[in-house]
Amino acid sequence: MTAAGTITETAVTLTIDGRPVEVAEGSTIHAACVEAGIDTPTLCWAENLTPVNVCRVCVVELEGSRALVPSCSRPADDGMVVQTDTARVRHSRRMVLEFLGSGVDLSQAEDLQRWMEAYGADPDRYADEDHPVERVEEPVKVQDELYIRDYSKCVLCYKCVEACGDDAQHTFAIAVAGRGFDARISTEFDVTLPDSACVYCGNCVGVCPTGALQFKSEYDLRQADEWRPEDQSVTRTVCSYCGVGCNLELHVQDERIVKVTSPADHSVTSGHLCIKGRFGWQYVHGE
Repeated sequence: MTAAGTITETAVTLTIDGRPVEVAEGSTIHAACVEAGIDTPTLCWAENLTPVNVCRVCVVELEGSRALVPSCSRPADDGMVVQTDTARVRHSRRMVLEFLGSGVDLSQAEDLQRWMEAYGADPDRYADEDHPVERVEEPVKVQDELYIRDYSKCVLCYKCVEACGDDAQHTFAIAVAGRGFDARISTEFDVTLPDSACVYCGNCVGVCPTGALQFKSEYDLRQADEWRPEDQSVTRTVCSYCGVGCNLELHVQDERIVKVTSPADHSVTSGHLCIKGRFGWQYVHGE
């Protein structure tokens, strides 16, 4: 406590890749890496979701620990010594990326594609002439004009489940069903979306990292080979439906809105929206 009587934030100091880094007590190793400017691959982690430790691409080497530790959830302690780019770390991350890429389609997972290139991951090396890589193949589920589900791209990162649950919507319309190779994201009793508890907020779409969930407008443009992110502008504005003040990011291509997101660091939304904010923008193009 300072002389003025205000409570000061306790800090811890750890060493990452030979450099001392100071962060607030309770911060994770990943947060310390961000503070140090160290780019760390993540998949199941997002700044507006609770870490669930399922992907393991963010693992680091911690002095005194027998196993690699997930940086996204391991609290940073005073005196820790962490290495983020050892041969062991790189090998582990490369293997995780290869296993994911050998099972599902990661062609639209831009961040993962970047990390696969950085670590030299080659999912196809597990195949030969007699045994090609067999990735999940399922027809795309299109039930409405809001969003589609493509489970051939799903890596079971749990982000959609978290966004539908305690972290955002509190609807709990979806969860992981099945075990092993039968594990999948499903509604309760595997009913259709209209018969489920889904309220079509689209927060699951907003956090999906692979395109397994995506706007129907984006899907249609991709099918027509007209999806051009490099030609899109992103404009930040305020939702016009109510007085809460949710911020929207309008993604515009060819003078038309193609999808709407929200900044993860916005104090009102934390990146999450309701059905009106995320999908109710078509009126802008009305005559």
